[in-house]
Amino acid sequence: MKLFLDTANVEEIRQGVQWGLVDGVTTNPSLAAKEKGTGFETIVKQILKETPGPVSIEVVATDYEGMMEQALRISRLGDNAVVKIPMTLEGLRATKTLKSKGIAVNCTLIFNPVQALLAAKSGAEYVSPFVGRLDDIGEDGMSIIEQIKTIFTNYDIETKILVASIRNPLHVLRSAIMGADVVTIPFDVLKKLPSHPKTDEGLVRFLSDWKKIFPDGRFPL
Repeated sequence: MKLFLDTANVEEIRQGVQWGLVDGVTTNPSLAAKEKGTGFETIVKQILKETPGPVSIEVVATDYEGMMEQALRISRLGDNAVVKIPMTLEGLRATKTLKSKGIAVNCTLIFNPVQALLAAKSGAEYVSPFVGRLDDIGEDGMSIIEQIKTIFTNYDIETKILVASIRNPLHVLRSAIMGADVVTIPFDVLKKLPSHPKTDEGLVRFLSDWKKIFPDGRFPL
């Protein structure tokens, strides 16, 4: 399962890449709006340069012609640029056209399995179900990941399931168990993934025992 970082913050991406944990990045207009003081085009070009894998960049047009115009501009920014298109009828039309041109699409704002199936039939490279937002309204967001996985397996669909709106490490765990292809996670969740109180406790104990033999903490090899 690939780990993408859900951010438009270049420093977060650099840190994640240094840790060796970032396979790609997803952005959206809300994330971009948080990065004040830097032009959007500048931010996007920096992200594409810093990221070793795919970078999803979202259109803001809602009509087919506008989506296509913006999508083509996005695709020219770099070989790792992926066009993010919303789940609408106009978006599905744009997705099919972009597929015919060899341009990868991440279909976003998916909230049920049928939407994911339609996106896949239109040629999307990725479908992005928003599990956290479903949790927010009292639904089990992760249940749709299981349903989408079943549908895609039934029909040998190659479109990748990209779990979005991740809120905690449990979402990441359940995504992996269900066989999702990608999770895209905020930086604060990424930092939590390697952590466990027993790991911290064990490290303190190991170092304490070591200093009983070498009080200066040196490593004699």
